[in-house]
Amino acid sequence: MGPKLTPFDNYRTATTVVQHETEEVLHRHIPKDGKPPALNKSAHMQFLVKHLVQGFPSRYTSQDASQPWLLFWILQAFSCLGVVLDPGNKQKAIDKIMLWQHPAGGFGGGPGQAAHLLTTYASVCSLAIVGRPGEGGGWDGIDRKAIYNFFLSLKQKDGSFLVAHHSEVDVRGIYCLLVVATLLDIITPELVAGTPEFIASCQTYEGGFSSASFPSYDTHNPGKILDGSPRPALGEAHGGYTFCALASWIMLQPYIKLSAAKPTINLKSLTRWLVQMQGVETELGGFKGRTNKLVDGCYSWWCGGAFGLLEALGVGGLENAKAMSEEVIDEEEEILKGLKVEAGDWVDVDDELFNSKALQEYILYAGQSPSGGLRDKPPKPADAYHTLYCLSGLSSAQHHVFPSKTKHEKLAEEWSPKNERQVDLLVSAEDKDLETALRREGIAAILSWGEDPVRATSAAHIVGGKDNRLNATHPITNLTITHTEGIAKWAYGL
Repeated sequence: MGPKLTPFDNYRTATTVVQHETEEVLHRHIPKDGKPPALNKSAHMQFLVKHLVQGFPSRYTSQDASQPWLLFWILQAFSCLGVVLDPGNKQKAIDKIMLWQHPAGGFGGGPGQAAHLLTTYASVCSLAIVGRPGEGGGWDGIDRKAIYNFFLSLKQKDGSFLVAHHSEVDVRGIYCLLVVATLLDIITPELVAGTPEFIASCQTYEGGFSSASFPSYDTHNPGKILDGSPRPALGEAHGGYTFCALASWIMLQPYIKLSAAKPTINLKSLTRWLVQMQGVETELGGFKGRTNKLVDGCYSWWCGGAFGLLEALGVGGLENAKAMSEEVIDEEEEILKGLKVEAGDWVDVDDELFNSKALQEYILYAGQSPSGGLRDKPPKPADAYHTLYCLSGLSSAQHHVFPSKTKHEKLAEEWSPKNERQVDLLVSAEDKDLETALRREGIAAILSWGEDPVRATSAAHIVGGKDNRLNATHPITNLTITHTEGIAKWAYGL
């Protein structure tokens, strides 16, 4: 007997019909022989190699303006699988990426195309994987000052950013901007002023985040935004927006702590919403991206990966980090012993806030295409996008990557104010001290993530055994920790 289908009140609708059809298909992918599921790494690697070497099939023509994404999905999927490109293909990738750099700053979706925040992220992250310092390595060819000026040109009065000139505001663009600005050492107080307040305004009544919010303008002065006025969220909570908003919130923590403004988000409702996005047994434990929607493999990362981010804000994971790691943090123990609880605070400390075993099973049973690559769900075909985000979600379920307070403090202490920025961003004199502190805290925060060494050497928590293990993924950047540290240390001159 397999799991029972989700019950409903016998009032058939299009939603209930497709839900039951999906569950029936998922059930047929549960193995009957009882053998542990295998991650078909060889087939997935061949799927990726074919797309990289032979090119994408014609159905990808509509993504001509997303060329950096197509490359990033392949390169990072290789990184998850532990595949390293040969020097020749690395150089081809570097040369291709540099063709996308726009003379006025940022990277476009293809040669000669307009710069865009999302393709700038994909390009810089791809360079983090295949690039290097020195001639022809790509990193020294990044025009960081032009990127910074491009970012500033997209800044809006309410702290948000357009994703491109003459385009819309979207928290995904803010996430992409902050990852690039943090990795390349071009984050400044001017750049992120008002951005935490905007991110907080995008949280919906459900707890997740929407794409944007509506600012309130002065009726007598339409160009002025009213401080402290209501800013309703635009649309419903969504897994992709939530991940990007939460990761942005964490990257903005150094600025929030050092600035006078102290915006907040509701961590309790956010955690509850994320937990509710995981499918029940009849959905094989996959994640959905919105309330009352179907499970989808890509949300294994957008929602499943968000739990690693919550740990940076003190939600879950503290006991897990203490019990399983050789690094026992005294400060965390004291916090737990003398925890002061205020109204609305999250007080439950759990070793796992989502079912990582069930998520692994969903990807291994239903996410793998028999011909290679990973997918949304059967019977849909595999594609490059779902191949990466299924693998990233599987990686996050296999590993416990957490922010070490001890490591953070050590990095911050070792930071020298004499470590001048390599690019002059014309920071004002009154912002100089804040800028120095922001750079110090920012680099310490992004480099303080590490994998629990005990769990890293055990396969007991990996569904299917050690052969299914993937490389660990940095919860913020969706790069490996090694690639994240490599480009960041180069940019900060460490």
